[in-house]
Amino acid sequence: MALVRWEPLRELNTLQHEMNRLFGGFFEQPTGQSGALAPARQWIPAMDLVETDGAYILRADLPGLKRDDVKIELEQNVLTISGERVAKHEQSTDGYYRIERASGSFARSLTLPSGVDADRIEATFADGVLEVRIPTPEQPRPRRVEISTPDGAAAGTVEGTEAATVQDPPAADSSPDLVGATA
Repeated sequence: MALVRWEPLRELNTLQHEMNRLFGGFFEQPTGQSGALAPARQWIPAMDLVETDGAYILRADLPGLKRDDVKIELEQNVLTISGERVAKHEQSTDGYYRIERASGSFARSLTLPSGVDADRIEATFADGVLEVRIPTPEQPRPRRVEISTPDGAAAGTVEGTEAATVQDPPAADSSPDLVGATA
């Protein structure tokens, strides 16, 4: 008799797969178009997101759509691509036909990092592929502030970043070369 090692995660995966198969077939709604009882399929276009130097590039496969069928919106750092692919049914003289391509409306959303300049987002559409170029937000750059003395001569500089916050003043026993960064 052979011993088989029990792997609970494999058992859970098998159970989840069977439940998905059971409920996936149970909840599919038949479409009543032309008397056919084909299950309705939801269409979710495939998308790729790549980060390059200076931009995020989003590519979405939208076969069969035209530029006017697609809408791109940016609201509160959420980029949404939406549209609709209309089903084209052909009548057959034999009384049956087969439809495998999904159709219907779709919407895909992507949360962008804060600081993205919405006016610099560009989109192109060619050969059924939508390409959206999103410039990466600029990182805060260090800035120098000249310190002057009452007689008008420059005494030194304070360096910091635009994102620096005001910190508590240094303790009295701290070394004098400590400089606090303020914005």
